[in-house]
Amino acid sequence: MTAAPERGPGRIEIRGLTKRFGTFTAVDGLDFTVRPGRITGFLGPNGSGKTTTLRMLLGLIRPTAGTATIDGRAYRDIPDPLRVVGSALEATSFHPGRTGRDHLRVLAAVAGVPDRRVDELLDLVGIPAAARQRAGGYSMGMRQRLGLAGALLGDPRVIILDEPANGLDPEGIRWLRGFLRHLSGEGRTLLISSHMLAEVEQTVDDIVIIANGRRVAEGTIADLHGDSAAYVRSSDLPALETALRREGIDCAGRDEGLTVHSGDLARIGDIALAAGVAIHELRAEQTRLEELFFNLTESAEHRNRNLGGPGGPPPGALPPPTGPPVSTAAPTEEVGR
Repeated sequence: MTAAPERGPGRIEIRGLTKRFGTFTAVDGLDFTVRPGRITGFLGPNGSGKTTTLRMLLGLIRPTAGTATIDGRAYRDIPDPLRVVGSALEATSFHPGRTGRDHLRVLAAVAGVPDRRVDELLDLVGIPAAARQRAGGYSMGMRQRLGLAGALLGDPRVIILDEPANGLDPEGIRWLRGFLRHLSGEGRTLLISSHMLAEVEQTVDDIVIIANGRRVAEGTIADLHGDSAAYVRSSDLPALETALRREGIDCAGRDEGLTVHSGDLARIGDIALAAGVAIHELRAEQTRLEELFFNLTESAEHRNRNLGGPGGPPPGALPPPTGPPVSTAAPTEEVGR
C-alpha cells in the first residue's frame, strides 16, 4: 500500500459535543482530541455514547450543541469526504446477495476510485479468495476485513473504526494490530472504538474513556498506567521494608509481600542482596487498562445510567438504525449508544 499523500494533519477535535434525545442526554459536553500519526482508543461501557459520538463526527446525527471537526471542518463541509475520512461502523452493512468485490466496486464508484484499487485492498486485507463469494455467507471476521477495505478505498488520512476486532481469530487480531500500526506509521489519524481492553492496551497510543456521555479519562497509555511499581515477596519482609525505606523507597504490605513504589527491579534486588534478604518473587506492576476502566466506569459517579438506573432513555425509545454510514446519508436521529 502506498503512503498516504500529504494532505494536511487530519486532527480530530471534539469540543462541547452534546446530543439529547428528548429528556435523555446521550453525549454530554464531550471534549477530546485525536492526533495524527497515533492510534486513539475510544472506550466506554455499552450506552456510554461512543457510537453516537462517532455518528455525529461523521455527520450522520446532528449535535444538540458543540462541534466535532476534522482539520477544523465538520464532515459535511469536507470536499470529497471519502478521500479524507474512511469509516466502518457496522460489520453487517453489506447487501447479502452482493459479492465482496462488487460491494467495494459500488463504494469505489461513489468515491470516484478505480476498480484496481478494489483488488489491491482485497489483497491487502487478506480476503482475495472470498472476493467473488456473496457477502451474506461471510464470517464475522471476513466482514470485518471487508469493512476495513471499504474504509480505506479513498486512501483517507483519517480512519474511524467501531469494534474492528470483533469476530477475528487470534491470528486475525495480531494481523489487525500490525496493520493499524502500519497505517499510523504513515501519519494517518486512527480513532478506534472497542470493548477488547487487553487488545486495546497492546495496540493504541492514546486513550479516551467516556461514561454516560462524559469524558472520564484521556491521555497516553503510559500516563494512564500511572507510576511504575513492583511486587516483592521475601523470607524477611520487615528487614526488606527497613532496607528499602533506608534507601528512600516507599513500600507497603500487600498479601504476603510488599508493594514497592519503584519500577527499578535491579535496584530492589541489589538492596535485598545487601541486606541479606532472600527474594522469593519480584515483578513489575502497573495499573492495567482493564482495572483503570472499571474503576472509572463503575464508580458511583460514573456508573452506567442505562442499566436500570434513573435517567435512562425514555420507555419505548427506538434503537439506532443499522444501515451503512455513507457520506451521502441524511442526518438521522437515534438513541445514544
